[in-house]
Amino acid sequence: MPTRSASAKWEGDLKGGRGSFSGATGLAGQYDVSSRFENGQGSNPEELLAAAEAACFSMALSGALGKNGTVPTSIDTTARCTVEKVGDAWTITTIQLDVKAKVPNIDNATFQRIANETKVSCPVSKALKGNVDLQLSATLV
Repeated sequence: MPTRSASAKWEGDLKGGRGSFSGATGLAGQYDVSSRFENGQGSNPEELLAAAEAACFSMALSGALGKNGTVPTSIDTTARCTVEKVGDAWTITTIQLDVKAKVPNIDNATFQRIANETKVSCPVSKALKGNVDLQLSATLV
């Protein structure tokens, strides 16, 4: 399997500095203290982590539903990553996944079971296991 890469650069002190990141595919953004710990303009590592979890979960859920014989028409996942002060340190505490899926010929109980199994089995979820409270709200539409 391939190894993926990205890089980041920070210039200046923590409060007044600015950072930028880029990935091999052209993914790029700017970040600073305001965009990370307040509501300032720019991106932040938590947004990237949320995007990684949402993308991984959606793809893994599609595969799991396909193995069940219930191929989805669409899966829309939003991930919200929370960073907060825990003691003296900033900590990523929670990722809330909200998924809405169109899946023909599946009952809600089966869908919920497969979605919950996927929540703990996709590669990004596995990387976060034991460190981040991963929550799921799954809805058939």
